Amino acid sequence: MTLVKIVYASNTGNTEGISEYLEEAFEELDVSVEREEAGDVDSDYFEDADIAIIATFTDGDGEIPFDFEDFYEDIVDEDLSGKLFAVVGSGDSELYPDYFCHAAISFEKAMSETGATKAYDTLKIENDADSDDVTRINELAKEVVAKLS
Repeated sequence: MTLVKIVYASNTGNTEGISEYLEEAFEELDVSVEREEAGDVDSDYFEDADIAIIATFTDGDGEIPFDFEDFYEDIVDEDLSGKLFAVVGSGDSELYPDYFCHAAISFEKAMSETGATKAYDTLKIENDADSDDVTRINELAKEVVAKLS
């Protein structure tokens, strides 16, 4: 069975909520899903996954969240060839227009260095996911799973 692993970091709860929507979207496609907080996993978390999903907010002036720092620095040393990945970012474009979802963009670059294949363009969500965002999350899940076939 296809295994999707989701790792997330959340400060205000927005990204945790997004990770829950991601989990539900993939479960509805009848695939196995595991979801963990960034501080609870190492960079080898995706080793046995078919699909790797990262959900992150952007801290301060475009920085990787503290809970994700070690993971981010070490992920580039992993060989994720043959796996698909997607990144979802949450941010506040009004408060941080120059850094909106910058951490998600950084993760997309880092994941590309692992040999994994980008299966969906980075999905950027303004603050908390609304119904339109949930629709986009469902589309992401469908497209990513379809690319495994």
